[in-house]
Amino acid sequence: MGQAILVRETGGPEVLRLEPHEPGEPGPGQVRVRIAAAGLNFIDIYFRAGLYPRPLPFVAGLEGAGVVEALAPGVRTLAVGDRVAWASVPGSYAEHVVAPENQLVRVPDTVSDELAAASMLQGMTAQYLVHGTRETRSGDIALVHAAAGGVGLLLIQVLKAAGARVLGTCSNEEKAKLAREAGADQVILYSECDFSEEVRRLTDGLGVDVVYDSVGRVTFEGSLRSLRPRGLLVLFGQSSGVVPPFELNRLNSLGSLFITRPSLAHYTRERAELEERAGAVLAACADGSLKVRIGARFPLARAADAQRALEGRATTGKVLLIPG
Repeated sequence: MGQAILVRETGGPEVLRLEPHEPGEPGPGQVRVRIAAAGLNFIDIYFRAGLYPRPLPFVAGLEGAGVVEALAPGVRTLAVGDRVAWASVPGSYAEHVVAPENQLVRVPDTVSDELAAASMLQGMTAQYLVHGTRETRSGDIALVHAAAGGVGLLLIQVLKAAGARVLGTCSNEEKAKLAREAGADQVILYSECDFSEEVRRLTDGLGVDVVYDSVGRVTFEGSLRSLRPRGLLVLFGQSSGVVPPFELNRLNSLGSLFITRPSLAHYTRERAELEERAGAVLAACADGSLKVRIGARFPLARAADAQRALEGRATTGKVLLIPG
């Protein structure tokens, strides 16, 4: 019997416990995968804490990569031994998972299991933010919060490839260095200044076309103040907490602004769209045009420590769990 990280009650990282777990045999349209690496994401924390409700108990995790080891009758697109990756398969903090065939994509031979697991959710997130929530045009100016985080470093690269000028925010010079290495044109240390005022200074008072905000509560007001008239705030996370209700008329007074609260699931609803976004990300990983930083690896048994590090913003790049 394999092992997995189960959540039997919502709460802090301490509720993540390694237990014996057997995912069972694949049913119609499913395959069983031996997991080589699982990716950590803030959405895992939201489920663990109960911010996003989910029936208890459950095996944590959504993202990973591994090898197909069993098929249900009728599965036609995959074979035993295929290397696959995924971004939205519940139960991925485990040694094995039973996954829907239509949620898996093949991994190119030149992309390692760890790289595939590190790039799926965050890479496709960066891809749809730049080429989905709006179509980035050459000369656009974008502000990226948490610029040295897993999504932030990828988002900078995808924006630069689309021709945008990128401003980033982070907490210290070590993280700022990583953001610059990823291609950020200017990096603002929010611990040393009001980032919205610095954005105005760097843009000659105009503001940016789009703000990509995964932080939420503590950055929301400043993000609005950083936008030029008719600019777009893309609120795609809430690592600092939920944004409180606000008066919609303020969008008018601040310049007829737009706000969206997207999720990857809505931008990969159709199989063709999943294949397009995953294919773009994995191809960029394969040819080296997208560089994914793996900032930390933890054994599966230390999932609680891994989430503490992620939640405490003590990491840069991607955090992985390694079974076995």
